[in-house]
Formats: sequence, C-alpha cells, structure tokens
Amino acid sequence: MLKDIFVKKKKYASIPSEQAKQDVPEGIMTKCPNCKKIMYTKELNKNLRVCMNCDHHHMMNSHDRLQSLLDEGSFMEYDRELLSQNPLGFPDYLEKLEKDRKKARINEAVVTGEGKINGNKTVIAIMDSSFRMGSMGSVVGEKITRAIEKASELGVPFIIFTASGGARMQEGVLSLMQMAKTSSALKMHSDKGGLIISVMTHPTTGGVSASFASLGDYNFAEPGALIGFAGRRIIEQTIREDLPSDFQTAEFLLKHGQLDAVVHRQDLKETLANVLDIHQPGGELNW
Repeated sequence: MLKDIFVKKKKYASIPSEQAKQDVPEGIMTKCPNCKKIMYTKELNKNLRVCMNCDHHHMMNSHDRLQSLLDEGSFMEYDRELLSQNPLGFPDYLEKLEKDRKKARINEAVVTGEGKINGNKTVIAIMDSSFRMGSMGSVVGEKITRAIEKASELGVPFIIFTASGGARMQEGVLSLMQMAKTSSALKMHSDKGGLIISVMTHPTTGGVSASFASLGDYNFAEPGALIGFAGRRIIEQTIREDLPSDFQTAEFLLKHGQLDAVVHRQDLKETLANVLDIHQPGGELNW
C-alpha cells in the first residue's frame, strides 16, 4: 500500500563503539560547572578559561597563569628541584606525589620565579590546584619563603596567586609550620619596604587563607572565588545559624572590607601592571 511506502521509520540513536570513543581526543570539550554549557576547551583556553556564556572563572594551572601575566620570555623559575619527602611515613604518600607530578607536569603545588609585567620586574608565586588541590606541605612553604626572601634581596615586589585546599595532612605539624614561616618572611619583606600583592583564586581555604594569602598590601580576588578558613557546614553547626548564600565568596569578602578589589581575569594583568607602576620611583596612578 502507498501508506506503507511513506511511513517514517523510527530513528534510534546509535551507541558509539569503544573504538569511536577512543578516537575522540580526551579533553577536547569542557562543560562549565556553573551554566552547564559545553564548549571547545581550546576556545575556553583562549578566553583565559573564563566561560564565554556565563563568565564563570574556571580553574587555571600555573603554566597558563604565568603565560597570561608575564612578558614573553621574562620568566626564570626558582627551586624546581625541591621535592616533598614523607617524614611521617604516611602510606602511599610518595606514590601519590609522583602521580601528581606526571599528571600536573609540575613538581609541587606552587611554581615560583621572577619575571616582568609590562617591564616591571617582580618575584611571583603561583599555587596550582591541579597538584593535590594546591595543598600546602613543607616544600610549598619553603618555596614561597625562598621566593619572598629573593624579592627582598632584589628589592622588587612579591606577587602571590593562591589556590589551595589548606595544609597537607600527610605532613602533619610540618605543614602547619609553614603558616608561621611564610608570614614571618612577608613581615620582613614589608619591613624593608617591599610591596606584597596577593591574588586569591578559587579556592583559597584553610591554613593558606589564614596566613600568607591575606597579608598583602593589596588583597585582590577573582570573581566567585571561595575564600575562607573552615567549611560552611562546620561554621553553621558551631554558631547554630544559617549563613548567607554568598558567604565566603570573593564578593562577600569585598562587601565586608576584607578585600581591596575583585578583579576579572581579563583585567588582572593591567591591574597588576598599574599597581607596580605607581610603586616605582616617580610612579603615577594610571587606571
């Protein structure tokens, strides 16, 4: 019958074969955790890992961060050879560190060195959440302290980008000691007239937020960054009150006077360059 000729056949979505799945390059697409939009990772990276749809600031690794901030060819890394040990004999700790080194392609959760931003020399430290969530162990604290001391020696500003889940429990009190050590180094740098700029990114929590992250002459943060010491649930259980929905966000801290500015990632290099300019001899404000 004629009606049989023109009957629309049902279309069924075919399930990709295992070979087809393997042919799709891993990481080619990224899904925004905020708006759920799926986009090409390459395009997201071009936009400094800021979502083109909702402006959400995705986490950024240390390599991309340095590339977005420093003048081309100006970076010289410090203390790359420093590696964490296992002073407490924590099970499988060294094996996990080695996996993180291969995955993140860095040796520790912070990269330090010197470079130039629009011609202004500075010492910079970039914490990297891709390495054990940026947790602070003894090597992280040591690298940051050495970088601060180098800034003092050179007579240049010190800039730190923080991103951390807090102190590294596998190193116990040796990890907690880094809070005092880094804070003391910053105090000595400040006493010598050195400039300190802190940029808090998502997330900056625990012992990092309670020490060097909050000790800048300028304390900046990226939009939407989680910044705080204890977790929201613990605080609510302790004070037995509900907290505001935006509690511990960069915007909340700015509103309550704990930050100098919330700076969009696209504007960070210009903002830092202006701050460095006005702190040069004869510098003038140039916003």
